[in-house]
Amino acid sequence: MLKDHYRLIIYNDSSIQTVWSIKLTPIKVLTLGSIGAILLILFTTVIIAYTPLRENIPGYPSAKVRQQIIYNYMLVDSLENEIKNRDSYFEKIKTLFQGEVPSDESAATESGLKTYDVKFKNSNADSIFKDKLLDEKLNLSISSNSKKLPSIANIHFFNPLRGLITNKFNTKTEHLAVDIVGSPNSRISSVLDGTVVFAGWTMDTGYSIYIQHENNIISAYKHNAELLKTVGDKVKAGDVIAIMGNSGELTTGPHLHFELWHNGTALDPETYIDF
Repeated sequence: MLKDHYRLIIYNDSSIQTVWSIKLTPIKVLTLGSIGAILLILFTTVIIAYTPLRENIPGYPSAKVRQQIIYNYMLVDSLENEIKNRDSYFEKIKTLFQGEVPSDESAATESGLKTYDVKFKNSNADSIFKDKLLDEKLNLSISSNSKKLPSIANIHFFNPLRGLITNKFNTKTEHLAVDIVGSPNSRISSVLDGTVVFAGWTMDTGYSIYIQHENNIISAYKHNAELLKTVGDKVKAGDVIAIMGNSGELTTGPHLHFELWHNGTALDPETYIDF
C-alpha cells in the first residue's frame, strides 16, 4: 500500500483543464513532511537564538532585563564584601577598646591565608584626627596668656629633660611648647604627680604621652623614641615616662617637644621650669 501511486491534480474550475499535477506515493509524502518539519524546527531555532524576536517569547528575559540581573548580582556581591569588611572593622575596634590586640595574623594562619608585610604611605589624616580628639578630650585651646596663674604659682615642677632649648614658646607661630635637645637616649620625666591619659602614636608628633595632673594641669611630651608608660598608669614627679627621640613627621631631629596646659590654656613652660 505504501508503494501505490497517486496523482494530485489541480483543475481550472471554469475550463476543467489541468493546471498542475504531481505523482505522489505515501513514502514520498512522509519524506517531504519530515523534511518540512525539520526545516521548520531549524528555522524557529535560528529565530529564537539569533534574533530579537526571542524576547517576545513568554518567560524569556530581554537584554535590558539580563543586564539588570547581572548588575544586581554584582551589586549584591559588593554589598556582601562591604558588610564583611564593616563587621571585621567593628570587631577590631571592639577588641582595641577592650585593651586587646586583634589577632589578624593568627586568624589568617588558621584559615590557610598567607600574610604579607605592607608598607603604608604617610598620611596626615590619622594625626589630624588624633590631635583633634585629644584637644576635645583634654579641652586644650590656644591662648596668648603666658603669665603666671595664681592657682599654680607655688607649684614645684620637676624638670622633664636637662638640655638646651632650641625653640621657645611662641603664640604667633602657634608653637605652644618648648623644644629641648638633650643627650642621646635621654630619659624624659614627668613634671608632676598624675595619671597618663594618652600614650600612643600620631603621624605628626610620633610617640607622644599626655599626663593629667591636679589643678587641671596637663603636660604633653612628644617625638619620643619609646614610651615607658601606658594609659591609666599613675606616675610621680620625676618618674621616667619615655626616652627622647625623633619620631613623627614634624620633628626636626632628636629632641623633646614639651607642652604645659592649665584649664585648657597653653602656658610657657619656661615661666615655671628652670631648664
